[in-house]
Amino acid sequence: MSKKVVIALGGNAILTDVPTADAQKESLRETSQHLVNFVKEGHQLIITHGNGPQVGNLLLQQKAADSEKNPALPVDSCVAMTQGSIGFWLQNAMRQALNEQHIEKQVVSLVTQVVVDGNDPAFKKPTKPIGPFLSEEEAKEEMEKGNGVFMEDAGRGWRKVVPSPKPQSIVEYPVVESLTNADVVTISAGGGGIPVVASEGGYQGVEAVIDKDFAAAKLAELVDADYLIILTGVNNVFINWNKPDQKKLEEVTVAELKQYIAEEQFAPGSMLPKVEAAINFVENSKNGKAIITSLENADKLFIGTGEVTTVVK
Repeated sequence: MSKKVVIALGGNAILTDVPTADAQKESLRETSQHLVNFVKEGHQLIITHGNGPQVGNLLLQQKAADSEKNPALPVDSCVAMTQGSIGFWLQNAMRQALNEQHIEKQVVSLVTQVVVDGNDPAFKKPTKPIGPFLSEEEAKEEMEKGNGVFMEDAGRGWRKVVPSPKPQSIVEYPVVESLTNADVVTISAGGGGIPVVASEGGYQGVEAVIDKDFAAAKLAELVDADYLIILTGVNNVFINWNKPDQKKLEEVTVAELKQYIAEEQFAPGSMLPKVEAAINFVENSKNGKAIITSLENADKLFIGTGEVTTVVK
């Protein structure tokens, strides 16, 4: 039976040690060889992706070229630009993979705005480092100019920090749903989506970044997906990680995961947000399940040969 599947692909899976467009396109060609198997199995596929390394590189380029005549673009615009570039690469890679399998199907990438609450507590305490490293003197000069908040980052220098609010809704989700129902492979909510707040005049971009796994969970909820698949570097989630009594989780309930979170089993900034996003989706969906696994195992999910962690209510 056909399933509606949202897959969250990490930005680090796209950017290799060689930060060229060709190298990233090659990574996406390899990724698409796995993703196309979902289509072969008859499932409706929605792909989301991260953009952390890519938007970081773009901000470096913006900073290097910043001048009065050619001012650097804000973070929300840079997120939109990386949505476009990665979406372009992934769209073509998926089309090529489909053609190789003799599958006639359209693929589209969609610039996606994600609504956040302007009163989210994250705006009062920005914590997400972005952009280039600066000296303390340079950082203080930037702050004096009103160019944001800068903090020292693990002894490596000072970096700008921006809020990371939780997604409330996705402006274009009805379009994503329509495209998916029309059997179009859809790439959306790239980089966690362009953060916007609602105003009387419409939606306004804000200087923030949204966690791509939380955005994927919100999208999966809104389009009533059967599965949210969050990709990571391991096949399963583990508790007691790297200890003698390390244990992999296979099928696990929301209640069990919440207990493990209380025990601080999952590393912040690593596995914890993936687990929290999985919980959000399962709690807010009708009958959806969340999967956390590696790319190599993801396409084996529905043929029963892969190792995965499945989250259920």
